[in-house]
Amino acid sequence: MNVLFLSISLGSGHIRAAEALQKFVVQKYPKSKTLIVDTFKYINPLIHTVVVDGYLNIVKYVPEIYGGLYRMSEHIKNIDRMSRGFSNLLTPKIHRLIQSFKPSIIVCTHPFPLQMIAHLKKHYNLDVPSIAIVTDFVNHPFWFQNNIEAYIVAHDYIKRDMIECGISEDRIFTYGLPVAPEFLKSIPKEQARKELSLENTLTVLLMGGSLGIGDIENTFKSFAKCKRDIQIIAVAGKNTALKKRLDSLAASFPMPVKIFGYTDSIPMLMDASDFIVTKPGAMTISEALVKRLPALIISPIPGQEERNEQFLVNSGTAVRIYKNTKIDSVLCQVYDNKLRYKQMKEIAGNLANPDSGRNILSLIEKLVNDNEKGLFKYSFNAF
Repeated sequence: MNVLFLSISLGSGHIRAAEALQKFVVQKYPKSKTLIVDTFKYINPLIHTVVVDGYLNIVKYVPEIYGGLYRMSEHIKNIDRMSRGFSNLLTPKIHRLIQSFKPSIIVCTHPFPLQMIAHLKKHYNLDVPSIAIVTDFVNHPFWFQNNIEAYIVAHDYIKRDMIECGISEDRIFTYGLPVAPEFLKSIPKEQARKELSLENTLTVLLMGGSLGIGDIENTFKSFAKCKRDIQIIAVAGKNTALKKRLDSLAASFPMPVKIFGYTDSIPMLMDASDFIVTKPGAMTISEALVKRLPALIISPIPGQEERNEQFLVNSGTAVRIYKNTKIDSVLCQVYDNKLRYKQMKEIAGNLANPDSGRNILSLIEKLVNDNEKGLFKYSFNAF
């Protein structure tokens, strides 16, 4: 089985979804060929730099502009057409890659490469079954392609929304985002804290994804003002400047603090924690849900992350905190209230999809087998 993953590194979540599913494929099919492609970087490094750096600068310095563009793209069809047109212009190199790699199936974890695959199916008779993994807790028109065999979404409400938008129900699967196998293994909280040389007390895990994005520093300071026994685990990711600032601040903090840069120990850090404090990126949240870890949400990127936040808060497993929020008051409401905290953990468990990777792999097997039997006619029309 040859599996081609097409993604884009706008943040780390899209690539991480591909990497997580890749691990399940390789575990079951060790002789399989798998390839994860950062699509824009593969097609043209300059385009990748312009798009990715532009995106990161906008969300960092003028996030309200990104939010406005996101909301416009949901309702103004010309923006969707422009996105499709841009993607279509970039298809030739991906087409050559597909002809060379000869995938049994294509998995897209970002809508831009998905648009390319839909274009190749319509205009170049591409007959490879394809799956889209919607990497947020919200739907968006950029994902709408009716010549894609399957959509993986995180929740039934997204499925209902997609059906209303014209995607046929039999192609939408509420399997959830795939999380890496290491997140499916847990150890007792006390053991995790001992292995990390932490105290056995109320613990919060503060992180901003692999890029260390969000108001991490001010949130760090806010937790330092707590008048209770608490310890902080902070993960700066690849943001080395942030790590240096946190290390400097931590020296004067009255409570135990553990600072990490980029680390592969996130599963254990989650096991050791009572809360995760993070921006609501869908992959980080999906991993926390599997760990039944309630979330305190900070710094959502306007657009999809604001929608993710709304979903999590409305579901009851998260609380939004702001720059001037009194952390002691929040913890009094959601941690000291044992019934509330228990419910947040239970809701997290109910929203989690620990079997997502295995379920998606089973679907891949079925689609590949059906295609080999000639059961697909590939007669879809593009939106």
